Amino acid sequence: SFSLQEHGVANSAPAHHSAHEPICKCGDLDVLFNYKASSKNLVVTVLEARDIPDKDRSGVSTWQVHTVLMPSKKQRGKTSVQRGPIPVFKNKITFSKLEPEELSSHAVRFRLYAVQKMIGEKMMGEQLFYLSNITQEGEAKVTLVLEPRSNLGSADSQLSLSAISHSDSASSTQSLSHGGVPELLVGLSYNATTGRLSVEMIKGSHFRNLAINRPPDTYGKLCLLNSVGQEMSRCKTSIRRGQPNPVYKETFIFQVALFQLSDVTLMVSIYNRRSMKRKEMIGWISMGQNSSGEEEQSHWQEMKESKGTQVCRWHTLLES
Repeated sequence: SFSLQEHGVANSAPAHHSAHEPICKCGDLDVLFNYKASSKNLVVTVLEARDIPDKDRSGVSTWQVHTVLMPSKKQRGKTSVQRGPIPVFKNKITFSKLEPEELSSHAVRFRLYAVQKMIGEKMMGEQLFYLSNITQEGEAKVTLVLEPRSNLGSADSQLSLSAISHSDSASSTQSLSHGGVPELLVGLSYNATTGRLSVEMIKGSHFRNLAINRPPDTYGKLCLLNSVGQEMSRCKTSIRRGQPNPVYKETFIFQVALFQLSDVTLMVSIYNRRSMKRKEMIGWISMGQNSSGEEEQSHWQEMKESKGTQVCRWHTLLES
C-alpha cells in the first residue's frame, strides 16, 4: 500500500547522486506519517536523524528540523532543538484541512538546521516527501535521504515542486527563498542626530563560483552615490575564502545629513575574486533613492522609521 518509488526515500537514491562526491548526502531522517481522512489531518512525527555532518564539518552539534507543507507554504512546523550525533526529536507536527483528494498535489519539505547560539541557524540539508505516496489511512515510517545544502541548486530545491505547484506566488514574497539564489543579510541603522548611516554586511548564502566547481572567494563592496549618481564614498569588506555562505560581520559608517538621506543611494555588490586580477560580480542590490526592488525600498524605509536601532533583512542579489 505504500510506495517508495519517489526520489528521496532510502535505498532508491537516484543515479545523479554519484556526481556529487564526496558529500552525496547530509544524513537520514526517520519520519512517521499518519493521515486520517475523517479529520483531514496529517500528523508527521519527526523521529531522529542519523549520519549527519559531524561536528568537525558543521561546527555544531545542535540540531532542529523545520517542516513546511508545499506548495502553499502556509502551514509550517519545527521540532525541538536536540544535541548530539544522532539527535532524537520525537516531535509531532500536524498539518490540517487536507482533503484526501488533495494529497497528490502536496508535499512536505523537511530541512535539517544546525543551530548556533551566536550565528543563528544554518540549513544543512533538505528533502521533499510527496504525499501522493501516502495511503488514505494508517501509519507509514519512512527514511528520507537528506540532500546536502551544497548540492541544492535552484533546480533541486524549488523546481522539483513545479510539477505539483499550481500557484507558487507565495514563495516569491518571502525574502528568503532558499532556492539556491545568492542572498545577502544586511543590517541598517541611521542616527539622525549624528548623521551616521551604519551598514553592516552580516552574511551571504548560496554564493557560487560559476566557472569552477569550488566555493568562491568573495568580498562585498559598498558605494554611496549622491542624487545624480556620483560616488561620494566607497569601502569594501575583507575577503572570505572558499565559502558559499560567508559570514562577514563588518560594519561601515557613512556620514549622511538628514536632509540628504532621501537623495542618496547605497550600492551593495558582492564580488567573486577568481585570481589576482580577475573578479566577477556575483550580484548586487541598491537601497535609498534608487532602490533595486521593493524589498530594498521597504528596508530603507524601515531603517528611517526605526530611530537608530538596527534593522536586518535578507536580500536576493540581482545579476549584473
